[in-house]
Amino acid sequence: MTADPAADAAIEARVVAALDALGGPYELMPCDPDLADTAAFCEAYGVLPEQSANCILVASKAEPKSYAACLVLATQRLDVNGTVRRLMGARKASFAPAEETAALTGMLIGGVTPLGLPEGVPIYLAAEVMEQSQVVIGGGSRSLKVRLAPSLLARLPGAEGIEGLAR
Repeated sequence: MTADPAADAAIEARVVAALDALGGPYELMPCDPDLADTAAFCEAYGVLPEQSANCILVASKAEPKSYAACLVLATQRLDVNGTVRRLMGARKASFAPAEETAALTGMLIGGVTPLGLPEGVPIYLAAEVMEQSQVVIGGGSRSLKVRLAPSLLARLPGAEGIEGLAR
């Protein structure tokens, strides 16, 4: 799936509206879409991986599918088969494929964010993310990142800080 400038502008506007609704300071960080993946972004823009967080959409295997957005530090691995699966009440769960992520959220991998998600998608925030003073997260498209205090993310509808979400 490739980026569509009109779709990117629409999702970025949705993300900024969600940010503004949280009522706290944030910084929009435009970036080269070719450098949107975490390791490349951190290296190119001088962001420490432990201050960068990835939002991963997880899907249950059984129909009807359920989804959850999980935010973990770039230095961590999401516990999909343990903690996330239990939180979702699913027998089996896995990372949602890129096409499924885009269909549900309108976002491409490398830009996925807990901001502006469809209503009803739970948001699980790793406790380690919440311990940071600031983190850089996706901005909805591969050409935008957002720096903010994780405490703002806890204000999102359906957001919950979770111990043991990542290893």
